[in-house]
Amino acid sequence: MIEQNDILGSAQTAAERAILLVLPEHISHLERLRLLTTPNRLPTVTVVGKYNHGKSRLLNELLGQDQFSVADKRETITLSSQTHHAVCWLDAPGLDADISLDDDRLALRAVWIESDIRLFVHTAKEGELDGCEHDVVKQLCNDEGLTQRKTLFVLSQIDQLPGTGELENILKALGQQAPGTVFHAVSSTRHRQGQTESKQLLVQKSGIPALKDLIADAVTNVPQARAFEAARLFEHFSTELQQQHALRQQRLEALLQRQSDQRHQFDTGLHTVLAKVQTDLLAIINAPGFGNSLTPDYASDQYKLTAAKRERARIQVAYSRACVEIDAFLAGHGVTGLSSGKTPVSGSLYTVMIAVLGISVKHARDLQRIFGSPAGIQQLHEAFTQYFNASTDQVTLAQDIVAAKLQVNVALDAIDALASFTLPA
Repeated sequence: MIEQNDILGSAQTAAERAILLVLPEHISHLERLRLLTTPNRLPTVTVVGKYNHGKSRLLNELLGQDQFSVADKRETITLSSQTHHAVCWLDAPGLDADISLDDDRLALRAVWIESDIRLFVHTAKEGELDGCEHDVVKQLCNDEGLTQRKTLFVLSQIDQLPGTGELENILKALGQQAPGTVFHAVSSTRHRQGQTESKQLLVQKSGIPALKDLIADAVTNVPQARAFEAARLFEHFSTELQQQHALRQQRLEALLQRQSDQRHQFDTGLHTVLAKVQTDLLAIINAPGFGNSLTPDYASDQYKLTAAKRERARIQVAYSRACVEIDAFLAGHGVTGLSSGKTPVSGSLYTVMIAVLGISVKHARDLQRIFGSPAGIQQLHEAFTQYFNASTDQVTLAQDIVAAKLQVNVALDAIDALASFTLPA
């Protein structure tokens, strides 16, 4: 099968590059659209077929002059072109089963990108189509149904057949191989001989004049076919780009919603945790008889359990529980460490809790200052939120949002670029 995406394109316009950033797999279709929308471009007829099937000789007879090289070897390895009677004629390299070769790629380019009319040439001496030719014929027929590009099927070198009976058998076999196609039998040799010897009957029997008439009719239909194909391609690209924009916009909105939801869940959860911690700590700080924690111990109290020691122990236990609750909540939201730019010298101090609350032993007045007022709670909320925003998950999410916004803008640019194409009337 011919893969049109394997066809190498020529230099791209800025609009094409913008579109290909979104739809890179459509390079050949996009180049075809560019050619279709190029003003005053001559109708292009491409002769395509296998090597040594008489393509170049047929072209010379159609043009009435020897413009294309004729050889019995693989000679046409470029897109040979000639302009004759306001028509561009292309002699494509011969089709081959191995489309990895550069000349075979050029043949595909000539057929699928450059041409408005295709002449598919098959030599009568080979009889039926081979597998490669059969695939090409099928694709050409399908393409004509989609784009209105005309393909004329030519059976060449009929002068090399032993008789008319053999010709009829071959035409019948070709009709069975490719139902719906009509092969036009021609002989370039008879046409040249008839021209040289002024034998008009031989010229007519060569089939070349009839083929010229068919080509002329097809040429008159080129503007209409181009307009149809261009509109179809434009609609195809428009639909694809709009779909891509919608998908990218949906992804962006999903990422923004995820970011909003995670921030809301963090804010709500942190408020709940801090409120609970505040209630628990204030219950201890405001307990009757509280205040002995600041009473100093003496040497004689070294082995005694004094009231001051008991209160200090209660404070530290309550504070430790508060830290555990806060730290567990933070870990559940991906806040597990400091950002790389805020790493302390000691790895053991690499925690958000220490960064916010410090490492000093907390006394009652410290807890009262930190947890006992709305301003203190607000300060804690802001500090923990800062580390939440700097967490790996949130930074990655923010980067994904930036990338998604860029992709949305790329799709919008591609839509604008497509609008720069002016469709033929």
